Parts: sequence; structure tokens; C-alpha cells
Amino acid sequence: MLQKGNRSVVMVSGAALQLFFGIIYVWSVFVLPVSEEYTWPVADAKLVSSFLLGFFVLGMLGGGRMEKRLGTHRQTLAGGTFLAVGMAATAFIPAGSGWLICLTYGIAGGFGVGMGYGAVVSCVPKWYPEKRGLATGVSVCAFGFSTVVFAPLIGELIKRYSLRSTFLILAAAFLLVTLALSSFVRLPEAAGGGRGIDGRGKRQYTTGEMIKTGRFFLITCSLMLCTSAFFILNPSFVTLANERNIGSMATLIVMITGVASAVGRLAFPLISEKTGREGATVMAIGLTALCSFALCFAQGLLFMVIVAVCAFCYGGYSGIYPLLTGDYFGLDNVGPNFAAVMCGFSVSALGFPMILTRLFTGTSLFVALGALCLAGVALIIALVLSKKAAPETTADIASGA
Repeated sequence: MLQKGNRSVVMVSGAALQLFFGIIYVWSVFVLPVSEEYTWPVADAKLVSSFLLGFFVLGMLGGGRMEKRLGTHRQTLAGGTFLAVGMAATAFIPAGSGWLICLTYGIAGGFGVGMGYGAVVSCVPKWYPEKRGLATGVSVCAFGFSTVVFAPLIGELIKRYSLRSTFLILAAAFLLVTLALSSFVRLPEAAGGGRGIDGRGKRQYTTGEMIKTGRFFLITCSLMLCTSAFFILNPSFVTLANERNIGSMATLIVMITGVASAVGRLAFPLISEKTGREGATVMAIGLTALCSFALCFAQGLLFMVIVAVCAFCYGGYSGIYPLLTGDYFGLDNVGPNFAAVMCGFSVSALGFPMILTRLFTGTSLFVALGALCLAGVALIIALVLSKKAAPETTADIASGA
């Protein structure tokens, strides 16, 4: 039997760790101070975010493969340590060698965040088999809310103590939090509970088995398509605000997107408990498509609302897709399996901004983004049809087919 007190500690500890791991989204606050301190061009300093994102996914993949060998608590500890060491090392990089930040903060930090994030997302829902939507939502909501907490805090620390001191302060804080809380991020069986499966007798796919299925392709590609809009719009929110004659509210818009993303991470998993995972996913992608088309003409307050809805849906994907992965491929290997699904996220983040912005401009870009989202809806519908056409049977589970 799972002890509710124990599992509450797991959820709260996981959420607190995710709040710190979410610093991956706060690099924009560092860009100008880093450019000045390390005499590094702003355009090059911005590239650190690409390293963070790319190695975030690699950290999830690497951590997922090591999860059963290390245990989720050691994986979390290793991830937090990677992040803290990378941040501390950044403080000692000499001026004129800013490119080293791509190694210390981008690669080491991104990989560490991926390991820690993957461990928490894998662990916490297994304590709540009857409320996996809630458990996953709380976990990823904290990750998204990090922007709201750390963006103003980092700005104030830089003003008071200097950029390099800020890196050291954050590194020390992150390491202490990881040391204090990682021991609570344990799977139910390690904490004296059950086996950590969903209790419905579903086949538990290994990652190797999963990637050979058509359903893996449908889930991964739908994630790739539906996140394209946010990845292209996010760096341009301030620019677009100026074009739509609300440049004075650009900072407010950025803050709104942070809150909306965090709320979406909690709201959509809860919605999925009522509508089904696929229904909630179609809702999120469909809303993103409508918002993309509406950006062709939106001005003023309507523009702000649309941007908030886009961020809300983007946050929702972070909450829904781990649940989809667990529903279709089982909970035993959900950590490495979701990491494989996140390759679609990585391709979207790194590929679409470079490709689409060169092929389309102005209104045509928003139309293209809307069309990609509609294609994502079609893939989820195909996923539902595949389940109806070939439901998993007891014989399939017993035979391992």
C-alpha cells in the first residue's frame, strides 16, 4: 500500500526541484549581462539557449537509460550536481572566452536539467496511479513557473552582487536544494510501496520496442508539429508587440506568457482526466492552430490574449505528453520512453525556427504555423483510430506481442 504521507512528500519535493530545474527557460535574463561581462556578441550569447535545449533532451535520454541502474534519487542528485557545477564554472570563465559558456552552462547545465526533470516526471506519477494527471501537472507546472520566480530574482541579484557572484549564489542554492530533496524522489517500490505500474495490466514497452511502433511515430511527430508555433513566436513576442503598437506592454506580455505556460501545465493534465488524453491534446493543438491563424490580424488586447493562449497550450503539452506516453507504452519505462518522445520537441525547437522563418514571412508564417498544428491534430486522430482498430488484448500482453 502506498502511504499518502510518503507520496505527498515525493510530490512536494519533486515540485520544488522542478522549480529550480526550470531555470533552463530563464537564459534570456542573462544574455545582455553575459555579453557585457565576457565581451561576447549578443547574438552568440543567445545561442546558449539552443545548447541548453538540445542537451536538456539528451540529458533526459541519458538519464532515462540509467534510471534503473542509478535509481531516480541518484539520477536527480546527479542532474542537480551537473547543473550546479556548470553554473559555478561559468563564474570563472575569463573575459573574451564567452564561448566556453556553451560548454559549462549550455551543455553541462542542460544535460543536468534533463536528467533531473526526467527523473521527477518519471517518479511522481507512479505514486498516484489514480491521479496521474494531477501528479504530472503539479510537477511540470512548477518547472514552468520557474520563469516567474527566477527572472526578477536573477535581475536583482545581478544588480546587487554582479553577474559572476550571481552564478555562484545560484550554483550553491541549487546544490543545497538538490542535496536536501533528491533522496525523496524514489519509486514506490524503493519507498516500500507497490510495483509502480498503472494496475490495468497493460504491456510495459521498453524504449527499443516502443520506437518500432507506429503509435510512437504519431505521438512524437504530433509533439514536433504542435510546439513549432511557440518556438517561433516566443523569441519574437517583444518585436511583435512593437509592430502591433503595444510595445510599452512588451515586458508584461513576457510575464503573462510565463504564468500562462505554468497554468497550462497543470490545467491540461486535469482536463485530460475528464476528456481523455487524446481529447485534451486535440483541444490544445486546435487552440494553438486557431491562435496562429488569428495572429494574421490580431492587434492590441486581442494580441495579448492570443499570445497568452499560445503559451497556455504550450505548457499543456508538457503535462499531456508524459501521460500519453505512459498510457500507450506503460509506466515501467516511462522515463526513457518519454525522453525518446521528446526528440520531437528537440527537432521542433532547433529546426522549425531556422527553416520556417526563411521560407515564410509576415502573414504567411502564421498561416504555415496554423497548418502545422492542424497536421498535428490529424496525427492525434490517427492515434485514436489506431487504438480502436487494434486495441491491446490480454493475449498480446501475455505473449509480449
